[in-house]
Amino acid sequence: MPLPVHSAVVERLRAAGCVFAEEEADLLLAAATGPDELDAMVVRRASGLPLEHVVGWAEFGGLRIAVDPGVFVPRRRTEFLVREAASLAGPGAVVVDLCCGSGALGAALAASLGGVELHAADVDPAAVACARRNVRAAEGHAYEGDLYAALPEALLGRVDVLLANVPYVPSDEVALLPAEAREHEARVALDGGSDGLDVLRRVTADAPRWLAPGGRLLFETSERQVPAAVAAVTAAGLVPRVVTDEELYATVVVGARRGA
Repeated sequence: MPLPVHSAVVERLRAAGCVFAEEEADLLLAAATGPDELDAMVVRRASGLPLEHVVGWAEFGGLRIAVDPGVFVPRRRTEFLVREAASLAGPGAVVVDLCCGSGALGAALAASLGGVELHAADVDPAAVACARRNVRAAEGHAYEGDLYAALPEALLGRVDVLLANVPYVPSDEVALLPAEAREHEARVALDGGSDGLDVLRRVTADAPRWLAPGGRLLFETSERQVPAAVAAVTAAGLVPRVVTDEELYATVVVGARRGA
């Protein structure tokens, strides 16, 4: 597109309050197939629709992850969880991405490790549809259902890495989230119950049945939730460890099943 078109898009995005208008204009111009589509995309973005939903993808872990409207957009800070998981496993690992959303975590981990046996699950049908596309390159599988109920029983006791990007925002704080999240992402992907840990407790309680000896559960949480999250991991009989990345403002709890 000509420079005047780029400048016009930047000005429209700035007027709508987009902080990174220059970068977003580049992405919209690259994604649009013509002037009419570009105009429609700018209108959607200016109305508050997340950029990732406008262009149909998000960058995560070096991959282009398909993200349809309404589906949780993977956060860059969660790349830290994937890197931590990659340091604990190797090629051939059995990986489950629970509460998978778009399947970004499992897809990124599979790409990092090489050949893995990848399974993903989510309760949101729209998310599962995205995940199926995103795990295809790793020959992965995506299932629709409530947590472990979605998984094949053949995985019991075999999972080396259990990624669980559970919702952890307390219910009464969902309204405080940025409008892009609270208005355009499924609430089930955000709302973690009264203290934000309802789903996490369900995940940790049943994790030992699915983990292989020495297998690990990894999940993201907030700094203030760490004591309660660690208590849930310990109560399930797993050995907890907390790792952080100050630059990304990311906190990850690792729960290991005892074993060789």
